[in-house]
Amino acid sequence: MTASQAVTPRSLPARGGVGLKPEHFRDVVDTWPDLGFFEVHAENYMVAGGPFHHYLTRIRERYPLSIHGVGLSIGSEGPLDEAHLDRLAALLDRYQPESFSEHLAWSSHGSVFLNDLLPVPYHRGTLDRVCAHVDRVQSRLKRTMLLENPATYVEFDSSTMSEAEFIGEVLRRTGCRLLLDVNNAYVSCTNHGRDPYAYIRALPLDRVGEIHLAGFAQDLDAAGDPLLIDSHGSPVAQVVWDLYHHTLEHLGPMATLIERDNDVPAFAVLFAEARQAERVMAGADHACCLC
Repeated sequence: MTASQAVTPRSLPARGGVGLKPEHFRDVVDTWPDLGFFEVHAENYMVAGGPFHHYLTRIRERYPLSIHGVGLSIGSEGPLDEAHLDRLAALLDRYQPESFSEHLAWSSHGSVFLNDLLPVPYHRGTLDRVCAHVDRVQSRLKRTMLLENPATYVEFDSSTMSEAEFIGEVLRRTGCRLLLDVNNAYVSCTNHGRDPYAYIRALPLDRVGEIHLAGFAQDLDAAGDPLLIDSHGSPVAQVVWDLYHHTLEHLGPMATLIERDNDVPAFAVLFAEARQAERVMAGADHACCLC
């Protein structure tokens, strides 16, 4: 099966969702909250059984599901890890999620796996390699995947196109869709002195299949300039809510995930942020939404 023949699965609902964490399993199954969908990291479920699968099976029966990969290393110079891809295919076969996504980044070199999502230069060589990897993933999984725009802290002198141009070309050549991380857009543009609003408008918004919102941390670089870190350890910042509102003015309502991977709060806190995203989607007064 070729990438162009990949099946697009059912879409996630245009509602707020939450990244599912083990500390919230009981909260979910005890209350069954009125939430649009849940998302899990694929690599946390690449085992045959155990409590993670026990709870995810129960939750999947009631909610749409997004599976988000962090280990395919789409941007790496070497070939994809076929054993990892096989495990991923088995997981998707098991749960039949409405959405599968991965990152425009690399995290492995040879047999060494780095616990990070590292940037790529935006030129023809990288473009050909990333497209070949996306084609292989879609062919193996027999589905259209979503590719997430990265949070970056450095840029490459060898780049010959902008990030938005690069992403647009990957989507055009492979038929994949875009996971638009609004927080990543704000972090990267701030770090590189660019306008995040113009960046959003330059992306192929008609290809967006899901949005991510998260918090960032603030630091200073060696020159004393502001440096934002995609930490996933705090509430969504006001400036990101503003950019999200602007994005929806151009895109319309879209499945929106609240991500929190560090300093994970009580489930009620994340649920409230997901509801806040839904209020923005519904076109509620901007000031009221963000109070």
